Amino acid sequence: MDPLHGDLLARLERFYDAVPRDVARAEEHGALVLFVRDGAGWPFYARPRLDATEPPSLADIQSVRERQRELGLPEAFEWVHENTPDLLAVARSAGLGVLEAPLMVLDPAALPDPATLTDVPLRMLDPDAPGFAADVAARRAVAAVGFAAAGTATGDAGPAERDAAVTELDVAALDEERTRIADGRRVSALAGTAGQGALASGMAMRVDDVAEIAGVATLPSARRRGLGAAVTATLAHALRAAGTDLIFLSAGSEEIARVYLRVGFRRIATACIAEPTALI
Repeated sequence: MDPLHGDLLARLERFYDAVPRDVARAEEHGALVLFVRDGAGWPFYARPRLDATEPPSLADIQSVRERQRELGLPEAFEWVHENTPDLLAVARSAGLGVLEAPLMVLDPAALPDPATLTDVPLRMLDPDAPGFAADVAARRAVAAVGFAAAGTATGDAGPAERDAAVTELDVAALDEERTRIADGRRVSALAGTAGQGALASGMAMRVDDVAEIAGVATLPSARRRGLGAAVTATLAHALRAAGTDLIFLSAGSEEIARVYLRVGFRRIATACIAEPTALI
């Protein structure tokens, strides 16, 4: 591995370790660390410890899974294969199914203008806007419907299913979202029309000058219109304007990775996401 590539992967590893720490406690299990969220919110994962001198063992995985079951958490593990190559075989020997997702980094010179990708209006979520709570709820509902029908194929699910998936956010969750956007740790975007409402959404998490774009989703009925690519480009432009030097994402499949290639992302590694086999 060349030094520049190795430094890039090291920066990503530090990012993955840093993101959960302001809202979760870290429990060490051998060469793994399990992040346990304090309070309500999306549960985190276990991943290799930054300071581990040996790769995670089967016993480490079993220890984490016992603790996850005890806490009622998903038995989820994440890591970058090139940083911890031995973990793939160990995870599979533990009965975990592993998704090997293309890990992609933005080439800023190849980032297009979002307006060239779709004719649907795009906007960033504003924490001071009167409709902020409704926008956050819409973003989450679009993601719920979109990820329930994974891939890029069109389908029947659309605005009606999105509206049925809308849930009211509790005050703490909304305050957390507002604070993170206001201080630059998160950006969120929506694509939609006045008549149909939100059709695609996405967000990004930022730590210093590194950010990960995640949760990009399009309602199945609105696919093949460039919305996912346009949302991704919109987020990337906002992150670049805020001084973000390194922007990356993980694609759920090679098919989805082709969408991100249009936005200037290039594959550099493989992100592994492991869960019990029945869930993969």
